[in-house]
Amino acid sequence: MTSSSSISSRIRYLRERRELSQEALSEQVGFKDRQTLSSIENGHRKVDAAEMVAIARALGVKVSYFTDPFELAGEGRFSWRQRDVATEALDAYENKAGRWLAAYRHLARQLGRSVNSKMLRVALDKKSSFEEAVAEGDAVARALELGDVPAQRLSQVLEELLGTLVLYVDTEPGISGAACQLSQLNCVLINRAEPQARQAYDLAHELFHLLTWEQMPPQRIEGDIPDASHKRVEQLAENFASGLLMPTAVMERLLRAEPLPAEEETYSRWISAQADRLEVSASAMMWRLVNMGVISVAAAKRLSERGLIAGSSRRQPKPVARFSRVFVQVLHGALTDGLISVRRTAEVLQMPIEDLAELFVEHRLDAPFDL
Repeated sequence: MTSSSSISSRIRYLRERRELSQEALSEQVGFKDRQTLSSIENGHRKVDAAEMVAIARALGVKVSYFTDPFELAGEGRFSWRQRDVATEALDAYENKAGRWLAAYRHLARQLGRSVNSKMLRVALDKKSSFEEAVAEGDAVARALELGDVPAQRLSQVLEELLGTLVLYVDTEPGISGAACQLSQLNCVLINRAEPQARQAYDLAHELFHLLTWEQMPPQRIEGDIPDASHKRVEQLAENFASGLLMPTAVMERLLRAEPLPAEEETYSRWISAQADRLEVSASAMMWRLVNMGVISVAAAKRLSERGLIAGSSRRQPKPVARFSRVFVQVLHGALTDGLISVRRTAEVLQMPIEDLAELFVEHRLDAPFDL
Protein backbone atom coordinates (compact mmCIF):
# COMPACT_ATOMS: atom_id res chain seq x y z
CA MET A 1 0.00 0.00 0.00
CA THR A 2 1.25 3.48 -0.84
CA SER A 3 1.30 6.34 1.67
CA SER A 4 -1.29 9.11 1.75
CA SER A 5 1.33 11.54 0.38
CA SER A 6 1.88 9.22 -2.59
CA ILE A 7 -1.86 9.07 -3.20
CA SER A 8 -2.01 12.87 -3.17
CA SER A 9 0.86 13.21 -5.64
CA ARG A 10 -0.67 10.57 -7.93
CA ILE A 11 -3.98 12.42 -8.03
CA ARG A 12 -2.21 15.66 -8.91
CA TYR A 13 0.01 13.96 -11.52
CA LEU A 14 -2.88 12.27 -13.31
CA ARG A 15 -5.07 15.38 -13.20
CA GLU A 16 -2.29 17.42 -14.81
CA ARG A 17 -1.64 14.70 -17.37
CA ARG A 18 -5.34 14.77 -18.28
CA GLU A 19 -4.99 18.57 -18.59
CA LEU A 20 -7.75 19.21 -16.07
CA SER A 21 -7.83 22.21 -13.77
CA GLN A 22 -8.59 21.73 -10.08
CA GLU A 23 -11.90 23.47 -10.68
CA ALA A 24 -12.85 21.08 -13.50
CA LEU A 25 -11.98 17.92 -11.55
CA SER A 26 -13.66 19.23 -8.38
CA GLU A 27 -16.87 19.79 -10.33
CA GLN A 28 -16.76 16.25 -11.80
CA VAL A 29 -16.11 14.68 -8.41
CA GLY A 30 -18.77 16.74 -6.63
CA PHE A 31 -16.60 18.82 -4.29
CA LYS A 32 -18.12 22.11 -3.22
CA ASP A 33 -15.05 24.07 -4.22
CA ARG A 34 -11.53 23.79 -5.58
CA GLN A 35 -9.97 24.18 -2.13
CA THR A 36 -10.99 20.66 -1.07
CA LEU A 37 -9.08 19.09 -3.96
CA SER A 38 -6.16 21.46 -3.41
CA SER A 39 -5.92 20.34 0.22
CA ILE A 40 -5.94 16.68 -0.88
CA GLU A 41 -3.25 17.20 -3.53
CA ASN A 42 -1.06 19.12 -1.09
CA GLY A 43 -1.34 16.36 1.50
CA HIS A 44 -3.22 18.52 4.01
CA ARG A 45 -6.37 16.41 3.88
CA LYS A 46 -6.84 12.67 3.46
CA VAL A 47 -9.12 11.40 0.73
CA ASP A 48 -11.80 8.97 1.91
CA ALA A 49 -12.84 5.81 0.05
CA ALA A 50 -15.91 7.30 -1.63
CA GLU A 51 -13.93 10.34 -2.80
CA MET A 52 -11.18 8.12 -4.20
CA VAL A 53 -13.73 6.11 -6.19
CA ALA A 54 -15.19 9.34 -7.59
CA ILE A 55 -11.75 10.74 -8.47
CA ALA A 56 -10.72 7.49 -10.14
CA ARG A 57 -13.92 7.45 -12.19
CA ALA A 58 -13.44 11.06 -13.27
CA LEU A 59 -9.82 10.43 -14.29
CA GLY A 60 -10.61 7.16 -16.07
CA VAL A 61 -8.52 4.77 -13.97
CA LYS A 62 -9.06 2.03 -11.43
CA VAL A 63 -8.83 2.94 -7.74
CA SER A 64 -5.77 0.68 -7.52
CA TYR A 65 -3.86 3.22 -9.62
CA PHE A 66 -3.58 5.42 -6.52
CA THR A 67 -2.61 2.63 -4.10
CA ASP A 68 -0.63 0.06 -6.12
CA PRO A 69 3.06 -0.02 -5.02
CA PHE A 70 3.87 -1.46 -8.46
CA GLU A 71 2.75 1.73 -10.19
CA LEU A 72 5.17 4.62 -10.74
CA ALA A 73 2.40 7.11 -11.58
CA GLY A 74 4.70 9.79 -12.94
CA GLU A 75 7.31 9.49 -10.22
CA GLY A 76 10.08 8.35 -12.55
CA ARG A 77 11.91 10.63 -14.95
CA PHE A 78 12.68 8.95 -18.29
CA SER A 79 14.90 9.90 -21.21
CA TRP A 80 14.30 7.66 -24.23
CA ARG A 81 16.61 6.82 -27.13
CA GLN A 82 14.18 6.10 -29.93
CA ARG A 83 13.47 6.70 -33.58
CA ASP A 84 10.06 7.25 -35.12
CA VAL A 85 8.09 5.66 -32.26
CA ALA A 86 4.49 6.85 -31.99
CA THR A 87 3.77 8.84 -28.82
CA GLU A 88 1.04 6.42 -27.75
CA ALA A 89 3.35 3.42 -28.14
CA LEU A 90 6.14 5.11 -26.18
CA ASP A 91 3.73 6.14 -23.41
CA ALA A 92 2.42 2.58 -23.14
CA TYR A 93 5.92 1.13 -23.00
CA GLU A 94 7.00 3.67 -20.38
CA ASN A 95 4.05 2.65 -18.21
CA LYS A 96 5.06 -1.00 -18.56
CA ALA A 97 8.70 -0.26 -17.74
CA GLY A 98 7.59 1.85 -14.81
CA ARG A 99 5.82 -1.15 -13.32
CA TRP A 100 9.02 -3.21 -13.56
CA LEU A 101 10.99 -0.54 -11.72
CA ALA A 102 8.33 0.10 -9.08
CA ALA A 103 7.99 -3.64 -8.45
CA TYR A 104 11.76 -4.07 -8.11
CA ARG A 105 12.05 -1.14 -5.69
CA HIS A 106 9.10 -2.28 -3.55
CA LEU A 107 10.09 -5.96 -3.37
CA ALA A 108 13.79 -5.25 -2.81
CA ARG A 109 12.94 -3.09 0.18
CA GLN A 110 10.60 -5.76 1.56
CA LEU A 111 13.48 -8.23 1.28
CA GLY A 112 15.68 -5.85 3.28
CA ARG A 113 17.91 -4.98 0.34
CA SER A 114 19.36 -1.52 -0.16
CA VAL A 115 17.78 0.46 -2.98
CA ASN A 116 20.07 3.45 -3.11
CA SER A 117 21.92 4.18 -6.33
CA LYS A 118 25.27 5.90 -5.93
CA MET A 119 26.53 8.44 -8.43
CA LEU A 120 30.02 9.58 -9.29
CA ARG A 121 30.77 13.26 -9.71
CA VAL A 122 31.75 14.46 -13.18
CA ALA A 123 33.03 17.94 -13.93
CA LEU A 124 30.84 18.58 -16.97
CA ASP A 125 28.21 21.11 -17.99
CA LYS A 126 26.86 22.49 -21.25
CA LYS A 127 29.93 24.70 -21.64
CA SER A 128 32.33 21.73 -21.44
CA SER A 129 34.32 20.83 -24.53
CA PHE A 130 34.03 17.51 -26.29
CA GLU A 131 37.61 16.78 -25.25
CA GLU A 132 36.62 17.28 -21.61
CA ALA A 133 33.70 14.89 -22.06
CA VAL A 134 36.05 12.23 -23.48
CA ALA A 135 38.43 12.77 -20.56
CA GLU A 136 35.60 12.39 -18.01
CA GLY A 137 34.47 9.16 -19.67
CA ASP A 138 38.05 7.93 -19.49
CA ALA A 139 38.23 8.91 -15.80
CA VAL A 140 34.98 7.07 -14.98
CA ALA A 141 36.33 3.93 -16.69
CA ARG A 142 39.40 4.11 -14.43
CA ALA A 143 37.38 4.87 -11.30
CA LEU A 144 35.12 1.87 -11.92
CA GLU A 145 38.12 -0.32 -12.85
CA LEU A 146 36.48 -1.47 -16.05
CA GLY A 147 39.66 -3.06 -17.35
CA ASP A 148 40.91 -3.55 -20.90
CA VAL A 149 37.44 -4.12 -22.40
CA PRO A 150 35.07 -1.76 -20.56
CA ALA A 151 32.08 -2.88 -22.63
CA GLN A 152 32.28 -6.34 -21.05
CA ARG A 153 32.13 -5.17 -17.42
CA LEU A 154 30.14 -1.96 -17.51
CA SER A 155 26.71 -3.48 -16.88
CA GLN A 156 27.86 -5.66 -13.98
CA VAL A 157 29.86 -2.85 -12.36
CA LEU A 158 26.98 -0.38 -12.55
CA GLU A 159 24.69 -2.80 -10.74
CA GLU A 160 27.21 -4.05 -8.16
CA LEU A 161 29.12 -0.86 -7.34
CA LEU A 162 26.69 1.95 -8.12
CA GLY A 163 23.37 0.23 -7.45
CA THR A 164 22.15 1.25 -10.91
CA LEU A 165 19.72 -1.27 -12.34
CA VAL A 166 20.55 -2.32 -15.93
CA LEU A 167 17.71 -4.15 -17.66
CA TYR A 168 18.08 -5.84 -21.05
CA VAL A 169 14.57 -5.91 -22.42
CA ASP A 170 12.46 -6.52 -25.49
CA THR A 171 11.26 -3.12 -26.66
CA GLU A 172 8.89 -1.63 -29.17
CA PRO A 173 10.46 -1.28 -32.65
CA GLY A 174 12.53 1.89 -32.75
CA ILE A 175 13.37 2.04 -29.04
CA SER A 176 17.07 1.58 -28.24
CA GLY A 177 16.73 2.18 -24.52
CA ALA A 178 16.35 4.77 -21.81
CA ALA A 179 17.78 6.29 -18.69
CA CYS A 180 15.42 6.57 -15.74
CA GLN A 181 15.57 8.21 -12.34
CA LEU A 182 13.15 7.56 -9.53
CA SER A 183 13.39 7.97 -5.80
CA GLN A 184 16.80 6.58 -4.76
CA LEU A 185 17.04 4.33 -7.81
CA ASN A 186 18.71 4.85 -11.18
CA CYS A 187 18.04 2.52 -14.08
CA VAL A 188 19.08 2.00 -17.69
CA LEU A 189 16.93 0.06 -20.14
CA ILE A 190 18.70 -1.53 -23.12
CA ASN A 191 17.11 -3.14 -26.17
CA ARG A 192 18.62 -6.63 -26.04
CA ALA A 193 17.98 -7.17 -29.76
CA GLU A 194 20.40 -4.38 -30.72
CA PRO A 195 23.91 -5.30 -31.94
CA GLN A 196 26.33 -5.93 -29.10
CA ALA A 197 28.40 -2.83 -29.84
CA ARG A 198 25.28 -0.70 -29.90
CA GLN A 199 24.14 -2.02 -26.52
CA ALA A 200 27.46 -1.03 -24.93
CA TYR A 201 27.37 2.41 -26.50
CA ASP A 202 23.77 3.00 -25.39
CA LEU A 203 24.62 1.96 -21.83
CA ALA A 204 27.60 4.34 -21.69
CA HIS A 205 25.50 7.12 -23.24
CA GLU A 206 22.68 6.70 -20.73
CA LEU A 207 25.18 6.58 -17.86
CA PHE A 208 26.26 10.06 -18.93
CA HIS A 209 22.69 11.28 -18.55
CA LEU A 210 22.38 9.73 -15.10
CA LEU A 211 25.64 11.34 -13.99
CA THR A 212 24.72 14.78 -15.32
CA TRP A 213 20.93 14.78 -14.89
CA GLU A 214 20.78 17.76 -12.55
CA GLN A 215 23.18 20.06 -14.43
CA MET A 216 22.04 18.96 -17.91
CA PRO A 217 18.53 17.47 -17.68
CA PRO A 218 17.95 15.28 -20.74
CA GLN A 219 14.76 15.44 -22.76
CA ARG A 220 12.18 12.71 -22.34
CA ILE A 221 12.63 11.84 -26.02
CA GLU A 222 16.23 12.30 -27.11
CA GLY A 223 15.28 12.60 -30.78
CA ASP A 224 13.33 15.76 -30.02
CA ILE A 225 16.10 18.36 -30.08
CA PRO A 226 14.54 21.79 -30.53
CA ASP A 227 17.67 23.84 -29.93
CA ALA A 228 21.44 23.77 -30.11
CA SER A 229 21.72 23.45 -26.33
CA HIS A 230 20.08 20.02 -26.19
CA LYS A 231 21.94 18.90 -29.31
CA ARG A 232 25.20 19.76 -27.59
CA VAL A 233 24.24 17.69 -24.54
CA GLU A 234 23.78 14.67 -26.81
CA GLN A 235 27.15 15.32 -28.45
CA LEU A 236 28.78 15.52 -25.03
CA ALA A 237 27.15 12.18 -24.16
CA GLU A 238 28.56 10.61 -27.32
CA ASN A 239 32.07 11.82 -26.51
CA PHE A 240 31.77 10.67 -22.89
CA ALA A 241 30.74 7.20 -24.10
CA SER A 242 33.72 7.15 -26.46
CA GLY A 243 36.18 7.90 -23.66
CA LEU A 244 34.57 5.40 -21.31
CA LEU A 245 34.49 2.47 -23.76
CA MET A 246 37.89 3.27 -25.33
CA PRO A 247 40.08 4.72 -22.57
CA THR A 248 43.30 6.39 -23.64
CA ALA A 249 45.58 3.94 -21.82
CA VAL A 250 43.85 0.97 -23.47
CA MET A 251 44.02 2.59 -26.90
CA GLU A 252 47.70 3.39 -26.49
CA ARG A 253 48.42 -0.24 -25.57
CA LEU A 254 46.59 -1.42 -28.68
CA LEU A 255 48.59 0.96 -30.84
CA ARG A 256 51.88 -0.18 -29.30
CA ALA A 257 51.04 -3.88 -29.65
CA GLU A 258 49.83 -3.53 -33.24
CA PRO A 259 50.64 -0.15 -34.79
CA LEU A 260 48.24 1.42 -37.26
CA PRO A 261 49.42 0.65 -40.84
CA ALA A 262 51.14 3.47 -42.64
CA GLU A 263 48.93 3.14 -45.73
CA GLU A 264 45.47 4.66 -45.46
CA GLU A 265 44.15 1.93 -47.77
CA THR A 266 44.69 -0.67 -45.02
CA TYR A 267 43.23 1.37 -42.14
CA SER A 268 39.81 -0.26 -42.28
CA ARG A 269 41.02 -3.80 -41.51
CA TRP A 270 43.02 -2.60 -38.50
CA ILE A 271 40.17 -0.44 -37.22
CA SER A 272 37.64 -3.27 -37.52
CA ALA A 273 39.95 -5.70 -35.71
CA GLN A 274 40.50 -3.32 -32.77
CA ALA A 275 36.80 -2.45 -32.65
CA ASP A 276 35.95 -6.13 -32.30
CA ARG A 277 38.56 -6.41 -29.56
CA LEU A 278 36.91 -3.65 -27.52
CA GLU A 279 33.36 -4.65 -28.54
CA VAL A 280 32.58 -1.28 -30.07
CA SER A 281 31.63 -0.31 -33.62
CA ALA A 282 34.29 0.33 -36.23
CA SER A 283 32.88 3.82 -36.71
CA ALA A 284 33.26 4.59 -32.99
CA MET A 285 36.83 3.25 -33.05
CA MET A 286 37.73 5.39 -36.07
CA TRP A 287 36.45 8.61 -34.52
CA ARG A 288 38.18 7.82 -31.23
CA LEU A 289 41.45 7.61 -33.21
CA VAL A 290 40.61 10.97 -34.77
CA ASN A 291 40.03 12.39 -31.28
CA MET A 292 43.48 11.10 -30.26
CA GLY A 293 45.12 12.66 -33.31
CA VAL A 294 46.12 9.26 -34.75
CA ILE A 295 43.93 9.61 -37.86
CA SER A 296 43.08 12.89 -39.57
CA VAL A 297 39.51 14.07 -39.97
CA ALA A 298 40.00 14.10 -43.73
CA ALA A 299 41.13 10.46 -43.74
CA ALA A 300 38.15 9.43 -41.58
CA LYS A 301 35.75 11.16 -43.95
CA ARG A 302 37.33 9.43 -46.95
CA LEU A 303 37.00 6.03 -45.27
CA SER A 304 33.34 6.74 -44.41
CA GLU A 305 32.48 8.00 -47.89
CA ARG A 306 33.97 4.88 -49.47
CA GLY A 307 31.92 2.64 -47.17
CA LEU A 308 35.01 1.04 -45.63
CA ILE A 309 33.96 1.60 -42.00
CA ALA A 310 31.02 -0.37 -40.61
CA GLY A 311 28.67 1.23 -38.13
CA SER A 312 28.49 -1.92 -35.99
CA SER A 313 30.88 -4.59 -34.83
CA ARG A 314 31.28 -7.58 -37.13
CA ARG A 315 30.77 -9.92 -34.19
CA GLN A 316 27.52 -11.81 -33.94
CA PRO A 317 25.46 -10.50 -31.02
CA LYS A 318 25.66 -12.62 -27.89
CA PRO A 319 22.34 -13.86 -26.55
CA VAL A 320 21.43 -11.62 -23.61
CA ALA A 321 19.20 -12.89 -20.81
CA ARG A 322 16.09 -10.84 -20.19
CA PHE A 323 16.21 -8.13 -17.53
CA SER A 324 19.24 -8.75 -15.26
CA ARG A 325 20.35 -11.24 -12.65
CA VAL A 326 19.97 -8.66 -9.85
CA PHE A 327 16.41 -7.91 -10.94
CA VAL A 328 15.47 -11.58 -11.29
CA GLN A 329 17.05 -12.47 -7.93
CA VAL A 330 14.71 -9.97 -6.24
CA LEU A 331 11.71 -11.57 -7.94
CA HIS A 332 12.98 -15.01 -6.89
CA GLY A 333 13.39 -13.93 -3.26
CA ALA A 334 9.98 -12.27 -3.18
CA LEU A 335 8.26 -15.35 -4.58
CA THR A 336 10.14 -17.64 -2.20
CA ASP A 337 9.16 -15.51 0.82
CA GLY A 338 5.55 -15.21 -0.30
CA LEU A 339 5.75 -11.44 -0.80
CA ILE A 340 4.12 -11.69 -4.22
CA SER A 341 2.13 -14.36 -6.01
CA VAL A 342 3.24 -16.11 -9.17
CA ARG A 343 0.24 -14.75 -11.04
CA ARG A 344 0.93 -11.16 -9.92
CA THR A 345 4.60 -11.46 -10.91
CA ALA A 346 3.67 -12.70 -14.37
CA GLU A 347 1.13 -9.88 -14.63
CA VAL A 348 3.69 -7.20 -13.75
CA LEU A 349 6.17 -8.58 -16.28
CA GLN A 350 3.38 -9.10 -18.83
CA MET A 351 4.37 -12.65 -19.66
CA PRO A 352 2.77 -16.10 -19.34
CA ILE A 353 3.65 -18.10 -16.22
CA GLU A 354 5.55 -20.58 -18.42
CA ASP A 355 7.77 -17.73 -19.66
CA LEU A 356 8.29 -16.59 -16.08
CA ALA A 357 9.66 -20.03 -15.22
CA GLU A 358 11.98 -19.81 -18.23
CA LEU A 359 13.19 -16.39 -17.08
CA PHE A 360 14.61 -17.92 -13.91
CA VAL A 361 16.33 -20.64 -15.96
CA GLU A 362 17.96 -17.94 -18.13
CA HIS A 363 19.62 -16.61 -14.96
CA ARG A 364 20.58 -20.07 -13.66
CA LEU A 365 17.95 -20.05 -10.92
CA ASP A 366 15.38 -22.71 -10.13
CA ALA A 367 11.83 -21.45 -10.61
CA PRO A 368 10.39 -21.01 -7.07
CA PHE A 369 7.05 -22.52 -8.11
CA ASP A 370 5.61 -25.55 -9.89
CA LEU A 371 3.91 -25.24 -13.24
